[in-house]
Amino acid sequence: MGTFNVTVEVAAGPDGPFEAMEALVDTGATFSLVPASILRRLGIEPTHRRRFMIADGSSVERDAGWGMFRIDGLESPSLVIFGDEGAWPLLGAFTLEAFGLGVDPVQQELIPVDGYLVGIRMDNGS
Repeated sequence: MGTFNVTVEVAAGPDGPFEAMEALVDTGATFSLVPASILRRLGIEPTHRRRFMIADGSSVERDAGWGMFRIDGLESPSLVIFGDEGAWPLLGAFTLEAFGLGVDPVQQELIPVDGYLVGIRMDNGS
């Protein structure tokens, strides 16, 4: 799949302030990532550390915390990883799921997708 960028806005909470940035859509990444200095400037603080496998097969630990994301005017909280300085922001699968968004790789755009509630059984016609 080809990669593409989208504009996202990130804040510490729904009242902002939001900061806009270009982020690489990366459905292979579990979580979104933003350089730590930007997250701290916005007032987002780490709540815990997580371990991740990176492309070369090695693992790294990174801080993680909760931020408010805005995409095309819609807002949702999402876990965000504190990236190294100079790291390109990534929009990962967890955030895309929170927004109900999927990827159209041909048009290189985000598209609305239905969620799944396969564990729910509808009885009595409801």
